[in-house]
Amino acid sequence: MTEGSLPEGMGEDIDGAVVIIDDDPSMRQALVNLLDSVGMAAHSFASPREFLSWPLPDRPLCLVLDIRMPGKNGLDFQQDLAQLQDHIPVVFITAHGDIPMSVRAMKAGAIEFLTKPFKDQDLLDAIYAGLAQSRARRHEAIATADLRSRYASLSGRERQVMGMILEGQLSKQIAANLGLSEITVKVCRSQMMRKMKATSLLDLGRVAEKILNL
Repeated sequence: MTEGSLPEGMGEDIDGAVVIIDDDPSMRQALVNLLDSVGMAAHSFASPREFLSWPLPDRPLCLVLDIRMPGKNGLDFQQDLAQLQDHIPVVFITAHGDIPMSVRAMKAGAIEFLTKPFKDQDLLDAIYAGLAQSRARRHEAIATADLRSRYASLSGRERQVMGMILEGQLSKQIAANLGLSEITVKVCRSQMMRKMKATSLLDLGRVAEKILNL
């Protein structure tokens, strides 16, 4: 293994951790040493079973996974993770790789498929990409949860008014259709816009589109 460095644009304060699963103790230690040398937090495990008993930290993660290990192999474990909804980006490493393996891994969403011996920088680049992907997924999950919370805070009447506004109806039309005063509709509309954090009808439309796609 050769000396590696952080990819361009990656600061010293790395928001994330790397998980290594490899049955070879010397390889695990070499990878931990490499990641430690560039300031990355690393956690190593000898098997997928050992990893599954570990409580996942609440931070971006990237998994460096060996293909061939006693028991469940890396490719099957990648599939298990997907079924568990644990969307941890995976970088595969193997001493016995072939094209069908790499194709299967990449189709299942692997970041990279590296054959031992590999360049440290290639591994670091792949890990950085994995952490960036994990970070983006976390941000998306937070944004989605916030959007659901905003919509859940609306009353039934506010949801009604929101739907009619998105259909293009004016406050006067909505009032007539719901049997309400126009002032009541305007108050309801104002409360709905505040709860949805929408600053304009165009903004509300964008928010509504995101809700429909959840």
